[in-house]
Order: sequence, then C-alpha cells, then structure tokens
Amino acid sequence: MRDWIRNVRLSILTIAEGMYVTLWYMLQTFRRKTFTQHYEYPEKPVPVKPRYRGFHRFDLTTCIGCDKCARACPVDCIYIDITGFKIDYTKCMFCALCVDPCPVDCIFMGSTFDQSTYSRDGCIVDFAALPIETAWGQASLNPTAIAASKLQVGPVWEKKPEPPKPAAEKPAEAAKPAPAAAAPASAPAAPAAADKPEDKKE
Repeated sequence: MRDWIRNVRLSILTIAEGMYVTLWYMLQTFRRKTFTQHYEYPEKPVPVKPRYRGFHRFDLTTCIGCDKCARACPVDCIYIDITGFKIDYTKCMFCALCVDPCPVDCIFMGSTFDQSTYSRDGCIVDFAALPIETAWGQASLNPTAIAASKLQVGPVWEKKPEPPKPAAEKPAEAAKPAPAAAAPASAPAAPAAADKPEDKKE
C-alpha cells in the first residue's frame, strides 16, 4: 500500500514539474517581443555570425573548372559542364565541404539565408547566367538576380539546320538490270510460236 501511494505521489510531482516549465515558457511569449518586432525583417536584416553557412558566393572569374567541389559534395548538387556552374539548392545541405578543396578559393559560404521562390526551378542556380556583379562574387546571391538569370532572351529568328539529304538508291538500281537481262532470253520463243501457224497454212 505504501509503494502504491509513493508511486502516485511521484507521478503527480513529475507531471506538475513538467507543466510548470510549459506554463512558464508560455507566459514568457506574452512578455517578449515577436521575431518581426525585434528584427523588423526584411526592412532590417537579421544579424548573422561571421561563420554562418548561407547560400554560396561564387567567383566565376577565378574558377578553373577543376571539378573538385563537385566531387567533394556528398549529395551531388553541384553541376559543372561547358554551359556553366550550377548548384541545386533543393539538395544542398550547406555542409561547406565544397569550400575546402577549391584550389583558387572561388567558392565560399555567404551570409544570405533567404532565397524564396515560387517554383522549384528557382532553386537551381546557374552562376554563369547571373548578373555580372553576382557571378563575379562582388554581390551576394539574391532572389532578384536568380529571377533575372532565368529570363534569358534568345534571338528573334534562328536558322534551322538543313534536313539531311536522302541516301543514294544504289542497291535498288543494281537490282533493276537483272529482270531486263532475263527478258531477251524469253523473246526468241515468241517468234517460233508465231511460225507454226504459217507452216499449217502451207
């Protein structure tokens, strides 16, 4: 009986202690300012620590295309090819493992943390198509620059490639003379058949 009373008392005390912490934090929310009142975002940017790992800053002028950053990426979100340098931020986990192996220090983590877009296509950033200030690492990555990189105006008229010429029909021409050569062989048989009626008349 004593053990049962002790267990009931212990359970009531532990529940009361947990609820006290919960109620204390709930009351603190009414005393402190909200996040937007404290930082007034986006009018005033949120302070970021120097070692914050935000969206990348990339200097296209110093990149030598060694592909070391793409090989070091554990999620394969960096694509380097002839057309440009792309990072898929739907897969990037901001681990900064792509920064250390770069021999020319052209890629490093920036302080930008907000890249809101309306589609997943906006999360794939082609640094070669960005405006010059952002592509050369002089300005931080921003949604306006990403949107500008997606609107690439092409030429008004493009000359279409000429259709391939039809192949010469040499095998068909080689097969046609064979029936023509067989025709003269059967031709002498016809006059012979025509001579037979004349012999009967005589």
